[in-house]
Amino acid sequence: MINTILKYGLITVVLILLQILVLNNIQFSGYVNPYVYIIIILLLPWLTPSWIVLIVAFFTGLLIDLAAGSPGMHASATLLAGFARPFVLRLIAPRDGYDPGSSLSMASYGFRWFLIYASAIVLIHHTTLFFIEVFRFADFFRTILRILLSSIFTLAFILLIEYYRKGR
Repeated sequence: MINTILKYGLITVVLILLQILVLNNIQFSGYVNPYVYIIIILLLPWLTPSWIVLIVAFFTGLLIDLAAGSPGMHASATLLAGFARPFVLRLIAPRDGYDPGSSLSMASYGFRWFLIYASAIVLIHHTTLFFIEVFRFADFFRTILRILLSSIFTLAFILLIEYYRKGR
């Protein structure tokens, strides 16, 4: 139990620092913003109670908001992603269900399952984040383009991180 908490705590610290120090400074003409800190919500064990997922999601988003100077946008987007997580997991559950001892990773459930899972959560997060940021429908198609491009780059980073974790 303590090992698991320390492991996820270390992953959380590393990803938040990576997001704040490196990835928040990456922007390709305002269309691509990779937000890999969402992997914190993705990798939590599936037996994690929903209220803990929501608390972790809120405080993760809040830390990113404090560093980026955004007034609660990341906290609300990450909170919605954490709220949607159990529903997404139920929709894509393997035929035999989830193994209580396994983590929600590419190594445990395969590339296809992880890609669907990560894509759903990332799209929920990015859609919420970018529409809260714009807060109008005047630039609807530009916002959709930003959501799609940022989601693709975020998923690429998440898959790279998962391949690295899988190799260990």
